[in-house]
Amino acid sequence: MSQFTVEDVIEFVEENDVKFIRLAFCDLYGIQKNISIMPGELRSAFEKGINFDSFLINGYENIENQDLFLKPDSDTLHILPWRPQSGRVVRLYCDIVLADGTPFAYDYRHFLKETLKECEAEGFNTRMGLKSEFYLFKTDEEDNPTNIPFDNGSYFDVAPNDKGENIRREICLTLEEIGIKPQSSHHERGPGQNEIDFMPDDVLTTADNFVTYKNVVENIAARNGVYASFDPMPLEDKPGNGLHIKMANYKKGENLQITDKAFSESFIAGILNRMRDITLFLNCRKDSYNRFGITEAPKYITWSSQNNSRLLRVPEINGHSEHFILRSPDSCINPYLASAIVIQAGLAGVRNKEQLPPPLDINSRLLTEDRTSNLATLPLTIDDAIKCASKSEFINNSNFKDIATHYIETIKSRV
Repeated sequence: MSQFTVEDVIEFVEENDVKFIRLAFCDLYGIQKNISIMPGELRSAFEKGINFDSFLINGYENIENQDLFLKPDSDTLHILPWRPQSGRVVRLYCDIVLADGTPFAYDYRHFLKETLKECEAEGFNTRMGLKSEFYLFKTDEEDNPTNIPFDNGSYFDVAPNDKGENIRREICLTLEEIGIKPQSSHHERGPGQNEIDFMPDDVLTTADNFVTYKNVVENIAARNGVYASFDPMPLEDKPGNGLHIKMANYKKGENLQITDKAFSESFIAGILNRMRDITLFLNCRKDSYNRFGITEAPKYITWSSQNNSRLLRVPEINGHSEHFILRSPDSCINPYLASAIVIQAGLAGVRNKEQLPPPLDINSRLLTEDRTSNLATLPLTIDDAIKCASKSEFINNSNFKDIATHYIETIKSRV
């Protein structure tokens, strides 16, 4: 059910001194892009969309002979609290459509919507939460970023070692103003490294919120005179930045992780069995692959209910699990594409009634070469990931082959 109608949004804009409306979407790498329109153009944007020059956007350069339009989603209305309160600025996320209003074939947000419809047709829905890491770096006299960390703190440190606590506080409070619900925040293992965890929500909302979150972090960091980096490996000899995806499936309000063990195990098995196929969609930069196997970042395709360093964790609380956590992605993903691909892999596992292999609960420090020789690994370079995705039967025999192939070829052209 929609939260806001088109008329609700237009009325809100008229009654709340809104002078600029940002129509937002994101590029191949999940970086937010937008065009601002005046209030008088809003109704036309809802009805017809707003044309934009797609060939200048990463991932859309090779779209020929197609005019693309941004069509706002009324449910995504938010005031931007860091912008002036007089002559307010609001933001709406958009779907990308053609001139006749039909969905653009390579719109990742639309792909996620279609994937969620497949889940509904199978009788369940998915909720997703995220854990995101980022570094804070000092800036020089001209406000250009340096590679000098903002502090020398370590895991769970407090002030004065943790100099980022007030920035994290400001980020979390700003997110709450927008309606995004942080769950916790803390200093991470690297110097100047931070983590913010989020409460789960429906998958589309979580993907939208992740794009907003990155923009909030970057804005508030800049306002405090520092630079925020989500790069997978911003410092060669320090822990990388990961993005943990936490998922749970529900049927009629009941958590299937608790009530349907066979379904849940097949869903997880589907993801594990296709990790080599889908890693490119979760790690799309060269330096993404430098992170694997460093500190606690995963390398082997394994799962565990106990070990924090496994690729996929199924933590148990009071004797049963409520969700699973996929730990290989990083924050340079396109969140719509990445979450859709993970769900598609899980769906394939359910449809094939795939069996979950035994867990690997051994401590990573005890994983000697003789213990790991039979373990499958993630692709360890982006070239390997491209090959795995290109040859994937899962992808090439799917109903999303076209959008996946477009993504693969676009990434390949940039390597």
